[in-house]
Amino acid sequence: MEANLGYLGRNNNECMFQIEDLSITRAIDTGKNYRLIHIQVDQDNQMVVQFIDSLPTAPEEQVEVVRFIREWFDLNRNLTPFYKLAKADPLLKIPVQDFHGLRVIGVPDLFEALCWGVLGQQINLAFAYTLKRQFVEKFGSSIEMGDKKYWIFPSFKEIAKLTPEDLADIKMTVKKSEYIIGIAQLMERGELSKESLMKMNFKDAEKSLIKIRGIGPWTANYVLMRCLRFPTAFPIDDVGLHNAIKFLKSSEKKPTKDALHELSLNWSGWQAYATFYLWRVLY
Repeated sequence: MEANLGYLGRNNNECMFQIEDLSITRAIDTGKNYRLIHIQVDQDNQMVVQFIDSLPTAPEEQVEVVRFIREWFDLNRNLTPFYKLAKADPLLKIPVQDFHGLRVIGVPDLFEALCWGVLGQQINLAFAYTLKRQFVEKFGSSIEMGDKKYWIFPSFKEIAKLTPEDLADIKMTVKKSEYIIGIAQLMERGELSKESLMKMNFKDAEKSLIKIRGIGPWTANYVLMRCLRFPTAFPIDDVGLHNAIKFLKSSEKKPTKDALHELSLNWSGWQAYATFYLWRVLY
C-alpha cells in the first residue's frame, strides 16, 4: 500500500482523494449515492474498506465499491510474471525493487481518463493538476465531511451541455475545452463508451480512440493503459518515460523511437507496467 500511496500522493494539488497516515479517503459514485469510503491496510496486509458517511449501505453499493477499488488498484492482476521479467531487465530491476507492490493505478471512469489525458497534453504535471482541480471544482459534485470536501469527477452528461465559453475561466486552451466537450457529446450520443472499447482488441481500440478529435497516440495509450487496462499499452512518445530512461542509463540524450521499440521487446505483454514503474522513478 505504501508504494501505491506514494504514487497517488505525488502532487499536493490532487483533488479526488485525500491521503493521511498510509490510508486514503475518497468519494465513489455507487450508482445509487455518492459514498465516502476510507481504505487502509491492516497488520495482516488485508485491505480494510469502511463507509464513513451516515447513510445505510445497500448490498449492491458494497459490490460496486469493491468492484471500483479492485479496478482502481488493478487487484485482479497477478504480478508474478511481470516481476520475473523485470528482475532480469537492466532498466526495470531497480524500479521494481524500490517500488515493489506498486500497481498501475487506474482511472476507472472513461470520461475522467480521457479528460485527464487531454488536460495533460504538452504541459507539465503540476499545471495539469491545477487544471484538473479547477475543472472538478467548477463542474463536479462533492460530499462534505467536517471541514473537507470530497469531489466526484464531472459527468459527461453535464459537460456535453456546455460550450467552450463555459470553461473560459479555467486556464486551459480553447482547443482543449473543445476536445473535452466533444468527447462528452460523443459519450452522450452513445458513440463512445468504455463497454464498446473493452470488447475490441488492442489495435482496434487504439484506432477508435485516435479517430476522436483531440486524442492522439499518447492520449490513446494513456487511456488504454489506465482505464481500459490493456497491458500492452505503450505511450512511446511520453516525455516522462524518456526522462526516466535517460536517468537510469545516465545518458544526456533521450532514447530514439527505434531504441524504445527495442527496449520494449523485453517487456512484451507488460509494456504498461514497465512504463508505470519507469514513471515512478521520477517522483
